[in-house]
Amino acid sequence: MSSPSSNLKVGQVIEVNQADRWQVYRRLQELSIQSRCGTNQPLIAQIDDVAAAIQLWSVVRQLTVPRHNLASWLECCWQLPGKSDR
Repeated sequence: MSSPSSNLKVGQVIEVNQADRWQVYRRLQELSIQSRCGTNQPLIAQIDDVAAAIQLWSVVRQLTVPRHNLASWLECCWQLPGKSDR
């Protein structure tokens, strides 16, 4: 593999089931988060800042949490008071 993702120095191993691994990998590539994933190998991502960590968390969560739980969580977020509501 001769892509920028092969230049990872230190990465975080992401434990997701094999069926979801490639979906997570593709989405991380779309988000410009360096990562690599080989056949029968773990997914490894380079997480350099908080934004990348949150994006990774969100991508994995979308694939591993049941849809009704995600909808409930989003509903709770909408009900939180904003700065202008205080």
